[in-house]
Amino acid sequence: MSKRHACKYKIDRRLGVNLWGRAKSPINKREYGPGQHGQRRRKPTDFGTQLMAKQKLKGYYANISERQFRRYYAEASRRQGDTGENLIGILESRLDAAIYRMKLVPTVFAARQVVNHGHVKVNGRSVNIASYMLQPGDVVEIRDASKQMALILEAQESGERDIPDYYDVDVKGMKGTFVRLPKLADVPYPVPMEPNLVVEFYSR
Repeated sequence: MSKRHACKYKIDRRLGVNLWGRAKSPINKREYGPGQHGQRRRKPTDFGTQLMAKQKLKGYYANISERQFRRYYAEASRRQGDTGENLIGILESRLDAAIYRMKLVPTVFAARQVVNHGHVKVNGRSVNIASYMLQPGDVVEIRDASKQMALILEAQESGERDIPDYYDVDVKGMKGTFVRLPKLADVPYPVPMEPNLVVEFYSR
């Protein structure tokens, strides 16, 4: 098992949820945390509940660093409107999140790898930064030389996820357009996400 996959499954077990809704998640067999004390259940405090909401959201997007996640929160606070909704829109604007949503890769971890290795173009230009922020109207595509990668072909054949309507995707062409910033209700999270609790966590 690669370090990347081990990390993914460790996140699932630590949080106690099937974070990406995958059939291979260890939570499908054991709904408790790792270690000898994993089966103990304590009633979480308000702080614990808020922290868990933050960790779920960070973990979902391939375990974003705390420093980067805090920057996203600061940007969400600066924008007009609901801070929690703004935060979701920012996270869904990441390039690695985009190619995952468009089913060009099987996992968010694979999305980060594919972008970092230079297999993705935005508006015809190669971009190798996973956290690159898309704007509505941007066109994302897999480079022609990379379209036969086993990882990408596997994702296209998978029936595990649906493509949300804030992307207009040409499946055969392996490209799509980021149509608009989504709201929380638009995002197909397999588990409940609570950005309002994340806002409370950082507002303490």
